[in-house]
Amino acid sequence: MLKAVLWDMDGTLIDSEPYWHQVEMGIASEHGGYWSEDIGWTCSGKPVPQVAQKMVDNGTKLPVSEIQRLMIEGVARKEAEHMPWIEGVEDVLRSLVAAGIPSVLVTASPRRMAENLVRQAPEGAFVGYVCGEDDLPKKPNPAPYLAAAEVVGIEVPREILVANGMTNQLGSSANDRTGVSSQAPDSDSLGNQGNRNVPASEHSAEFADDTQLAIFRHEMARCVALEDSMTGIESAAASGATTIAQTGFIGTDTSAGPQFASINSYDNLTAESLERYVERRLAAI
Repeated sequence: MLKAVLWDMDGTLIDSEPYWHQVEMGIASEHGGYWSEDIGWTCSGKPVPQVAQKMVDNGTKLPVSEIQRLMIEGVARKEAEHMPWIEGVEDVLRSLVAAGIPSVLVTASPRRMAENLVRQAPEGAFVGYVCGEDDLPKKPNPAPYLAAAEVVGIEVPREILVANGMTNQLGSSANDRTGVSSQAPDSDSLGNQGNRNVPASEHSAEFADDTQLAIFRHEMARCVALEDSMTGIESAAASGATTIAQTGFIGTDTSAGPQFASINSYDNLTAESLERYVERRLAAI
């Protein structure tokens, strides 16, 4: 029943936000700007160019492109030295590999950083990735998760692609768009996604073939998306994936988000327990 697991990167797979904050504060301090950890948390899940622009707005006297370059180089260097895997997540990935369940990385980070994580992950864990350099609308738009769904063989209706700004993806293959071909549910915190979530774009439903749309929704519900930021949670939930918020490693409150459930660690999380989330989600819709 569980088809795939779609993973955000920063704050979900790796506890990398401290790396970003350290690098951002260093750049701002050296170039006349102001930055803090609290400001950094408000940027969690956002593309690097948006964060760089906010640093300029806060007085950093460098072009956005140069700030972006320094940020990526600084964090990539730290991750190359030590990938800060969140405790227990590598065991979850190995459990999925053993069960034959594919994972796809869905990140706003640049390709270089996505590929670095995929290389360091347990062998066979990731069948592909979607990154911030792909020609897609960014989170909270569901486009990155819709592209990830296509990586694992889900056919996204044309009308949904159009409705979510993915016109450049019409007629191209998933490989063209991507770089490479808690607690268990018995004790979780159920969230708001349930049967009120409408995948991708509600207003596209009237244009899509009813049978095709029903199949798409069912297949998306069979995918679990793990996210930490509100931006990412909104993106994943809007795609129709069964969305689980990882709350243990983020400094902002996401309890009011549209997730189906929330976890605060990877304790006892396995392919089997993720399948139970999907079973409960399908029963709700």
